[in-house]
Amino acid sequence: MDDTRETMVGVRALRGNLTRYLREAAQGASILITSHDTVIAELRSPAPSLRPARQPGALRGKIRMADDFDELPAEVLAAMEA
Repeated sequence: MDDTRETMVGVRALRGNLTRYLREAAQGASILITSHDTVIAELRSPAPSLRPARQPGALRGKIRMADDFDELPAEVLAAMEA
């Protein structure tokens, strides 16, 4: 079951109580912002990241560079200088 709270608020009321609505959004509420009874925006806390946390060094020893990686072939160098 989804336990998010949803509140509809007009633009004028949002401007007058912005801190309150930001606090509610940070606590998990979804604030639907309306103008003339039409929803124009939604204010909510960001979704959790789907990317796993980066682990520095996780690929250590798994990546190999060719021995000639830093060497530029003469024909490529000549083409760049032309």
